[in-house]
Amino acid sequence: MENRKRLIKQVRIIIAFFVLALVVSGISAFPIESELQFAVKHISVFPKFLQAWLTEVYTAVKTTNSEFPFLSYGTDWLAFAHIVIAVAFIGPFMDPVKNIWVVIFGMIACVSIIPLALIAGYIRGIPFYWQMIDCSFGVFGIVPLMICYRKINQLAKIQQE
Repeated sequence: MENRKRLIKQVRIIIAFFVLALVVSGISAFPIESELQFAVKHISVFPKFLQAWLTEVYTAVKTTNSEFPFLSYGTDWLAFAHIVIAVAFIGPFMDPVKNIWVVIFGMIACVSIIPLALIAGYIRGIPFYWQMIDCSFGVFGIVPLMICYRKINQLAKIQQE
């Protein structure tokens, strides 16, 4: 019984962390022009190889927003999607064993980030180092989910006894 409670607590902490990361990354997509403007104002803190890229991205976003503001609606939907995916994790937070499929879905999504970043990044002319940064979201995202998955399986075994 004590082991079961400990596992549930650990799973909930991991899921809460993951949900928070999803929500923060989603919300951060809304003010993208302001964030880039801040980054460009403090460009000297970035490595040289990133400075030109960040400046170019800021210029593109600023120009696009002034000429075609409706295109930023796409990043609004990106933000919304992160928040909606985070909501899905309420299921395994409440009942981890019953809703382990959400954790599996999350792991599949994390793995899927890598080919998307490499293929779409290449097609769109995104520098390789930036593609690697994008891939890192999948790598860093899957680690807590794999730990959570293992703990949920342990919990399932305890509940079967």
